Amino acid sequence: MNRRKKINQLLKANAKKASAKLAPRSKPQYISKADRLKLAAEAEQASPLGGEVVQASQ
Repeated sequence: MNRRKKINQLLKANAKKASAKLAPRSKPQYISKADRLKLAAEAEQASPLGGEVVQASQ
């Protein structure tokens, strides 16, 4: 592989990595199990229903 092609290949690879970092993430951020339990407890205290989920009949 000649020198010019190799340099262009490296530059394209670096540009691709840089644009991938700027792209929006499709995967949601990880929340630890302890944090999920804390959030659930806070939501349970805040809601007057006590955490019950009401489903609409179809």
